[in-house]
Amino acid sequence: MTEKEKKQNKRKEKAKEKKVEEQKEFLPPLDFVSVVLPFYTQALVKLGQTENPMTQEKEENLELAKRLIDILDLLKEKTKGNLAPEEERFLLASIDQLKMIYLEKAKIITT
Repeated sequence: MTEKEKKQNKRKEKAKEKKVEEQKEFLPPLDFVSVVLPFYTQALVKLGQTENPMTQEKEENLELAKRLIDILDLLKEKTKGNLAPEEERFLLASIDQLKMIYLEKAKIITT
């Protein structure tokens, strides 16, 4: 095999490796935010604040949104005293934001 052919093979192999890397799914970092974020995001979808990624449509299911908020509240209680300050702030801010949106949507409060 000539030197030119070796270089071409190396380029092809690198291109294949790059394609394989691009096809791999993104894995978020393994931290507390990764636990909270799916519940938070799903609650936003159920509150009609953002589109459902599966249907590309906004939907509203206040009962399910409340359940997701309750799960985050439960997580807050079960992790009390065990979170880093920034983790606790993130969790509390997420819950507070979701509760405000829920209260407005359920017409419990008006803004």
